[in-house]
Amino acid sequence: MSGAKADLQAHSDTDLGVEPAWRAPLERMRRSIDNIDAALVHLLAERFKCTQTVGALKALHGLPPADPSREAAQIARLRALARDADLDPQFAETFLSFIVAEVIRHHEAHARSEAAPPGEATP
Repeated sequence: MSGAKADLQAHSDTDLGVEPAWRAPLERMRRSIDNIDAALVHLLAERFKCTQTVGALKALHGLPPADPSREAAQIARLRALARDADLDPQFAETFLSFIVAEVIRHHEAHARSEAAPPGEATP
């Protein structure tokens, strides 16, 4: 068992007086949350694989790293999806903005590497 997991279990809800009848449903929900967190990490990894390819294509064809009109459309789409899912649209926008900022950083790195003369390292 990892140290972090052992630390969490050392201070579990049983130490805080959670009734035995509530332990099983609580643990089931926590396992579901853990599975969702794992899925989110895998989805983000897959998304970044796609955006790395987009960044390479943009750099190859001299396109700018950022596309403000696409980003605005994506934010509007995600806010609508969030509303439909009973999720705070501002949270969804903040989350997407964080991801898009990282994507743009990757695209800028691709652009720098495409612009560098062959054999020259880029920072």
